[in-house]
Amino acid sequence: MKNPISKNIFSRHEIKTKDDRANATHEGALLLCIDLQPIFLKAMPDADRFALRCQFAIEAARLLGLPVAFTEQAPQKLGPTDPRFLKLAGKKPLQLAKTTFSALADDAIRETLHEKQKIEHLILCGLETPICIYQTALDAINSDLQITLLTDCLTARRPDDSRSALAALIRLGVHALPAETIFYSIIATTAHPAFKPFTQLVKKYTQKPMPLPIA
Repeated sequence: MKNPISKNIFSRHEIKTKDDRANATHEGALLLCIDLQPIFLKAMPDADRFALRCQFAIEAARLLGLPVAFTEQAPQKLGPTDPRFLKLAGKKPLQLAKTTFSALADDAIRETLHEKQKIEHLILCGLETPICIYQTALDAINSDLQITLLTDCLTARRPDDSRSALAALIRLGVHALPAETIFYSIIATTAHPAFKPFTQLVKKYTQKPMPLPIA
């Protein structure tokens, strides 16, 4: 599997100097937030922490110019994405309904990401790690997409199941690291125009977390 972060996220640009990297864009990469719906969040044992880390990831992605999209499991029955996440993603964020566990097993989502959005690199956050995250990552590998998991932005009802699924994906070559590590890797240098606002964002989410009520 190709290195999914340091090289490939800049693969459409000729990077020779620090200034080149500081000015590079992130064509082909997208933060895909899996099933951040209140009905699921309520069932997670670490819902407050998890929600805050996902909020951090969404804000960081927007700051760095990465598009953000949301999948929703059977939203007509289970409800849409929690609006607190949607409001961080800009005007009219992309919301993708599905009934499959893998986002990429849904024909409409696959067409949107592959053909319309021209996505080559999926950065995943959301739930649950051993179900929808695991199956989406497997399908990404099989579709020859770059795949990165933000490990502090994943959760599951049973942490042991989550650890097992994550370990299996890592053995298959999936890139899995905390969100701060991944976004600092994208920034790469203090010359990057987003460096200072990103460090401020890190500090904002390093504060002692307050309980986050689930809508």
